[in-house]
Amino acid sequence: MEYREFKGTQVSRLGMGTMRLPRIGDKDGAPIDYDRAEAIIDLACESGVNYFDTAWPYHEGTSEEFVGKALVARHPRESFNLATKFNIRANPDFRYVFETQLERLQTDHIDFYLVHAVMDNSIDMYLESGCIDYLNEQREKGRIKHLGFSSHAAPANLKRFLDANDWEFVQIQLNYLDWKYSTTHEEHDIIAAAGLPIVVMEPVRGGRLATLTPRANAMLQEAHPDWSIASWAMRWVRTLPQVQTVLSGMTTLEQLKDNVATFSDDMTLSDDDLVLLETARDAFHDELIVPCTACRYCTETCPAGIDIPEVLRLYNKIKMGSQTSRAAIEALEGGHPGDCISCGLCVGNCPQGIDTPSIMAELAEMPASNAMTRSIPKKA
Repeated sequence: MEYREFKGTQVSRLGMGTMRLPRIGDKDGAPIDYDRAEAIIDLACESGVNYFDTAWPYHEGTSEEFVGKALVARHPRESFNLATKFNIRANPDFRYVFETQLERLQTDHIDFYLVHAVMDNSIDMYLESGCIDYLNEQREKGRIKHLGFSSHAAPANLKRFLDANDWEFVQIQLNYLDWKYSTTHEEHDIIAAAGLPIVVMEPVRGGRLATLTPRANAMLQEAHPDWSIASWAMRWVRTLPQVQTVLSGMTTLEQLKDNVATFSDDMTLSDDDLVLLETARDAFHDELIVPCTACRYCTETCPAGIDIPEVLRLYNKIKMGSQTSRAAIEALEGGHPGDCISCGLCVGNCPQGIDTPSIMAELAEMPASNAMTRSIPKKA
């Protein structure tokens, strides 16, 4: 396992995120499958992973309790670094949240604590709430070892929040697709200019970069047949010296083993590999429709009860030529595209800025048998 020093502590460059733990029956909304999830935690520890990331809202509020039982209660506390977060939209009472998190996690301190998901429409909520002063106090008391924040904000607001406190690290979405087609490169440079290490989320873009299009996959597989497509994304992130730790929300033991292998060898991307990856990325982007990572922030406020990530997943399949996905959307439980009232709450809560209402309107007008009739909507 590769490690990088952080203020005197050796931290694994591969970190485990706990937003996508296996569920009973592998169904969205189902409880965490403790046996399968514990096996992943145990193998991660045995493999040298020592950074574990959770948050108050993950798994409908049960992820932290799971981590407390499966990790903290079963492994030596000094053998790993624990990260969790305060999300003001999930519960604005930061004092209650922090104390409850310590109880859930069965610990007296958090190694890496983050202000969670700073967005353009939430930055002032955080700055005006008093939570930063409170978290600084907890850091002074040693109940928080290191304080940072995660950002989905535009570069200007990222810089504004960065300047608002003495932060120690920043977590951003960072992958080779967003490096060119989003503001990620600029965000990286802002953080690098401040001299702060970066914790990476969505290095494989919620699994989107684990399997590209057939044409893009073939390019990469021909160059390195023994590398998984996902490992290309991980290897790319490893090339950035500002990156401290790369989080992966591993749902299976196979995903964990693949990631551990990637972070345990010395196979770096050559100049030719980097050029090839850019070519494959651009080919993939030409066919990529909606950059949804299934974070599900949008579903929490949808008044129509639409399973937006699943609809967008099927929408992408429609644009890739599926003749059955439109009917599959209508077969989903809950709200349907025609129920969308275009309130825009989903857009405001979406880290990717996806213009979901326009997609819902398009789908509402699209016959179930018509798979590809319209132009590709752009990211808002």
